Amino acid sequence: MDELTERLTTEQPVVMGGAQPTVEELHERVGDLGYCLIKFTKTRGGTELGVRLDRDATDTSAADFDKGTGSVHIEGFLILNDDPVRCVADLDLATLKGTGRLNLVDKSVVTAGAQ
Repeated sequence: MDELTERLTTEQPVVMGGAQPTVEELHERVGDLGYCLIKFTKTRGGTELGVRLDRDATDTSAADFDKGTGSVHIEGFLILNDDPVRCVADLDLATLKGTGRLNLVDKSVVTAGAQ
């Protein structure tokens, strides 16, 4: 396992990634696009990851996107430095900050959804 991947397998502070993230953009990403940017902030310069969402595991039921309140639970897959991982993050809509971590998964899980 890569050193960065290993470091990110513990709970870390995260923010929504992107140039100027907004609640509206997060809503669009978890709704229509199925792809979200999550930035781990405690690495040198931050590590921004593009996550292909697992719609069954992502939960927006505690979010009020119109009011910008509540929280979103995000889960999805990616490959980081040749390590197949599931990103798990919880973001507060008021701040677009939260916590997250990576979990190693079998590579077939990540590549199956990419087809």
